[in-house]
Amino acid sequence: MKAKYQQHDVAVRGKIERIEYKTVNQKGKTVEKYANVYLPAGYTGEKPYNILYLMHGGGGNPDAWLDSSMLKNMLDYSFSVEEVDPCIVVTPTYYTEGNGEAGFEHEGEKTMIFQTELVRDLIPAVESAYHTFAETTDAEGLKKSRLHRAFGGFSMGSVTTWNAFLKNIDAFAYFLPLSGDCWAIERLGGKTHADETAKYLHDAVISSGYGPEDFFIYTLTGTKDIAYDQVSGQVAAMRKFPDTFVEAGGFGKGNFLWHFEEGAVHTYEWVCQYLYQALPYLFKK
Repeated sequence: MKAKYQQHDVAVRGKIERIEYKTVNQKGKTVEKYANVYLPAGYTGEKPYNILYLMHGGGGNPDAWLDSSMLKNMLDYSFSVEEVDPCIVVTPTYYTEGNGEAGFEHEGEKTMIFQTELVRDLIPAVESAYHTFAETTDAEGLKKSRLHRAFGGFSMGSVTTWNAFLKNIDAFAYFLPLSGDCWAIERLGGKTHADETAKYLHDAVISSGYGPEDFFIYTLTGTKDIAYDQVSGQVAAMRKFPDTFVEAGGFGKGNFLWHFEEGAVHTYEWVCQYLYQALPYLFKK
């Protein structure tokens, strides 16, 4: 593992833009939303870029990652020293109105409903405006470019990531669930229904027609994180399906990587560190 990331004074910096788009909320009303788009230094739109969609935690908004962590500085530094290839990073929200309120009651449902908006509205808006590997933004175009697209998120954003794996594997090949389990069976199912959750994920892969060489999952959390028990429980259950989730120490050796940080807690500061560790594993196919 790399050393913990420290703030750097970076001379060459990327920029952040806001993109607005329309979608339909849970009441069937057309609403306007926005997402932040990080463009690495040197972006001109002349060559295609890989792209990472990064979701906030419960009660957050598209600005949460940028307000609550050193995300931009970390990206600027990692790209400037050529630790990883530069990519576009998008921070959206699964809420359709306002900034949202923290709470479990309807959060899981909102992250699942977002899966339709993600491929129908958000990705087409972003990837028609910026130069990615998607030649078109219809279903076929997203499928053809999926090896150049990743989805990750923190806490409820991690729940969103597992849902993206279940519902939108046609559009994404890389998944970074950070400090959160899959709620497909029930809330906190990684702890209470780990075996059923793991089988549900396994069955979804089989039904999708993709094999273990077609996707990569890197899940991380901390030993003092409130999500540790459910994430570690789910990981233990996923290990019972080694033909689908091929665990190993790096991308070239498997498709499923699990890491926990001793003493780390449930904060953006720590998940930004996890993202720093995960970036080198993205877009290696």
